[in-house]
This record gives sequence, C-alpha cells and structure tokens, in this order.
Amino acid sequence: MAASPEDAGLALRALDQALAAGDQALAVRAARTLERAGMATAEARFTLLADALTRKNWKAASAEIAALDEDRVFMLMTPVLKAWLSFETKKRDALAQLDAAGQDRTVGSYIAEHRALLLLALGQRDAGLAALEPLIAGEGGRAQRLRIAAAATLQRRRDRAAAETLLAGDKPPVAAARAMLAANQPIPGAIDSARSGIAEFLARLAADIAGQNAPGAGVGFARLSTFLAPENSETWLVASDLLAATDHRETALAALDAIPAGDPFRAAVQDSRVRLLAATGDREGALARAEAAAKREGANAAEWTRLGDLYTEAKKYTEAAEAYGQALTLASDSGPPAKWTLHLLRGSALEQGGRWNEAKPELEAAYKLAPDQPIVLNYLGYAQLERRENIVEAEKLVREASRLQPNDAAITDSLGWALHLNGKTDQAIPLLERAAVGEPNDPAIHEHLGDAYYSVGRRIEARFAWAAALAAAEEDEDSTRIRAKIDTGLTPQLASP
Repeated sequence: MAASPEDAGLALRALDQALAAGDQALAVRAARTLERAGMATAEARFTLLADALTRKNWKAASAEIAALDEDRVFMLMTPVLKAWLSFETKKRDALAQLDAAGQDRTVGSYIAEHRALLLLALGQRDAGLAALEPLIAGEGGRAQRLRIAAAATLQRRRDRAAAETLLAGDKPPVAAARAMLAANQPIPGAIDSARSGIAEFLARLAADIAGQNAPGAGVGFARLSTFLAPENSETWLVASDLLAATDHRETALAALDAIPAGDPFRAAVQDSRVRLLAATGDREGALARAEAAAKREGANAAEWTRLGDLYTEAKKYTEAAEAYGQALTLASDSGPPAKWTLHLLRGSALEQGGRWNEAKPELEAAYKLAPDQPIVLNYLGYAQLERRENIVEAEKLVREASRLQPNDAAITDSLGWALHLNGKTDQAIPLLERAAVGEPNDPAIHEHLGDAYYSVGRRIEARFAWAAALAAAEEDEDSTRIRAKIDTGLTPQLASP
C-alpha cells in the first residue's frame, strides 16, 4: 500500500489482510483507496463507518450508511445502523428508524433485539424489558449475552434492581455478571451508544454468516466489531472463533488475550483458549490451563468436563474418568453439560481404560436418563457385543439406535454385527455392506464385513474386505489379527471384537 497507494487491486487484498490481522489503520487506508477508485465494497463501507464512529464524525457515518443503503444485500440491515446513529445524534427518532425495516424475516430478529436494546438505552425500562422478554426466554448463548448486555446498560443507568432481575439463573456468565453487580463492579458490554450498538450488530452478523458455512466472509465484520467495542468480550470471542475457523489459530489466540480475566464470559474464553492451544499442537499448554481452571475454587462442571476431554484425547483414561466424576458431582439437573452425557463420557473413559465392570453401570445410568439418545444406545449395546455379553439385549439396543438414526454408518455397523453374532448373518451382510460404503475408511466395519462374508462361504470377498480393513488400520494388535485372517482364514481366535 505504501508503494502503490492508489492501486485498487492491492487495496482489496490489503483490506482483507488488515482486517484479519486486526490492523485498523491499514484497513481504513485500503478502504479509502477503494472509495476513491469507485470500488468500495460493503466491507470497505463498514470499515469507513467504523472509523467515522470511532472519530465521532457523525456526518461521515451517515454518508457511509447512505452508501450501504444502495447495496442490495445490506440495505435491509441499514435501519439498525440508522437507529443507533439517530440515538447518538438525537436528530431523528431512533425507534422510528427500525420501523422502516417492515416485516422482512431476514432482519426480523435483528430488529427485535435492537429495539429492546434501544428502549433500554433510551431509559424506557418497562418497554425495553417487555421487548427483551421473548428474546431471553431460552438459555442459549445468545440469550445469555442479551441478558448481560441489558443488565450492564441498566446498571449504568443506576437501575440495579432491574439489572438484578435479568441476572437470575445458574449459567456461568450470568452468575458471574450477577456477582459483579453485587460487588458494585461495572458489568462490561453495555449497549448505550452508536459505537457499542453497531458493534453488537456486526458481531452477530459475523456469527450468522459463519453459521452459513462461510467463516471467511464473517471475519472482517467480527474484526470491525472489536474496533468499535473492544470492551465487549462478545466481539473478541466471535472474532477468535472465525479466525480459528479460517486457520488463523495464532491470531485467534491473540484475540482472546484482549478479554480481561474477570469478564463474565471468562469460562467461554478459557474453553476457546484450551481448544486453540490443543489445535496448534500445544497439548501440554492446553492441559495445564484446563487443569488450573478445573482445580481452582469455584470451578464448574463444564471446566471439569473440558479437562476430562483433554485427558481422553491424551489417552489418560483414569484421570479422564476422575474428571468426569467431578463434573457429575457439580452438574445441575438442567445442565449443561447434561448428566447423561457425563455418565456416558465417564463410562467411555472407564471402558477404554480396561475397567468394564465400573464402566457398565455408568453407561446404564446414561441409558436410564436418556433412553432415546442413539449415541447412548449404540455405545452400551456395542460395548456388550465386543465382550459377547447379553448379545440378544445388545441387539435390541443397537436396533433402537438404528431406528432413531438410520443413516449413521457406525450404528448400522453395530446392528449388522449384532445380527451376525446372533446367527442372522444373511440379514447382517446388507447392513454391513451399507456401513462400509458410508464409512469406507473404518477398519472395524470392513473387518466385520469380512468375518460375515467368510462365515457364509464367501471367502474371496472376505479377503477383499479384510484387505480394506488392513489398509485403514493402525499397526497394532488389530492389524496383526487382520493380517492373520487374510493369510489363514477366520478362526474363533481371530474373530473381530
């Protein structure tokens, strides 16, 4: 850009790279070059809008919104932008700007959210809370974010009682925000300015774009939200998620460092950091952070579950089972994580660690709590098939799993294998063949199919299936067993587990 400041093609690339890197100054320079060349993209317009808002140049901000009004994709979104600018400048009725959006379903949920947030920012508490109520009825991440943002805004307006009503419940972010309120600490993430309102809009827009399997298209909007509201952890969390999804993992980790340690969403930050450390190959660092988080005073079930997951990945099954056990003692009936999930995870860790007698009661507890979960039915059923225990009952379990999830190759394999072990090989083979097509690189499925073929005299096909299993298997006792079958044929000692 310095050598060719008017090169529009270079500016396009520079804008994308600057936004991904979080270089606001370079992004603004590139966007201005594109504007002068008459090639300003929507991303460039939003970059210039963010710059104008940061500089409190309301006239320039209005001009950029007007330009976005001409964009066929983003014109539906401009009522939200206009509403927050009107709130800031007090030149127009902010709420009336939202009415201009009409009833378009594409933007309906955005309009509903920002109407509630604007009402609260305008001091219309009762109307704002009424508008917010249907948006926070659930317990998902978005509902939690809106609760905390609204409570932060009310706290700034010295309406502590109303803020407290929004922070009921035991979800970690909400509970953390409630503790901050009780300690008279400012809750971060209030939305009471054009800058913070539009940042919230951009963060959600970025997340929604990423949800359409296009994280690369959302990175720029997420970064712009961090420029506008660096105090809002949601902006950094979304930016980090999208950077990680586009293989910018080191940059994604750096984005998390911008979030203060005491933020209400610190558990989500810690979870993201641990996952990113593991993804970048720093498994020891990930494990150390997860252990520290789980073993601190006040740790919750989610933190112990994350630690258990990392132990499982490291094949430390004893430690994993202990971690999941700790999670179970802390888990609430409403979750997350759900208690049936924790019983399943603990049972799996015990089973993989060679402690079947302890694993089975855990798996049965998961089944009792969640009898309609295919993963539970399949795990409990297949684990018994492997050990040739209760194979008739095990067949019933995997059959029900298959009914609930008929297109899952692993479950189809389990049912086929159960039928074979129960002497119904003619019924088993079509299922095992279907499973092998669905998961062509799964050695266990091909080995099962080979055993079934061999038992009905289809020896050549059996060896082809075993060869496919051997090609996909790791060099261990499984590969030794499969190789022996190819050489000598199937014997009781060489049967697949």
